[in-house]
Amino acid sequence: MGWVAGLAAVSVIVVVVLGGANDPDSGSATAADWLKIGIGALFVLMAARQWRTRPKGGAEPATPSWMASLDRLTPLKALGLGAALSGANPKNLALTLAAAASIAQAGLDATDTAIAIAVFVAIGSVTVGGAVLAYLVAHDRAVGPLATIKGFMLANNNVIMMVLLLVLGAKLLGDGAAGLSG
Repeated sequence: MGWVAGLAAVSVIVVVVLGGANDPDSGSATAADWLKIGIGALFVLMAARQWRTRPKGGAEPATPSWMASLDRLTPLKALGLGAALSGANPKNLALTLAAAASIAQAGLDATDTAIAIAVFVAIGSVTVGGAVLAYLVAHDRAVGPLATIKGFMLANNNVIMMVLLLVLGAKLLGDGAAGLSG
């Protein structure tokens, strides 16, 4: 659950730093817009890298060494690895920064800001938490579908990440540019 705390902590820090970003004429709003543009540009560059490094001509994609060891980890070690990987993942950090900047610009009171951060963290955690919960609750029924999903995602990782990064990058670039021009 370290990744959940990390999402929440980064979100709170950015919202506090960018306080007052709901006023479009404020320095905080401009900083939030430039943050979105920077992260959007970074995502577009990362999408291009994913496309360039994809396996060519039916080549089998290499399984990352950390992923190959997952089946042999104890639950506690898997939790630690998950927290480390999510906290060290630049895509997660960038997406969290962008989401927190949007929350800061929304002009919410403290309670609504806390609710927005909680909803963001919950939605950001549901895919991982749901898979873990399914595995723990219905292990025998979950193993097959989870293995199928794992195989698909391994085989198509570069393309999945490229599309995701490109869409998020375009969205953030648009939001940032609209904020600066409006």
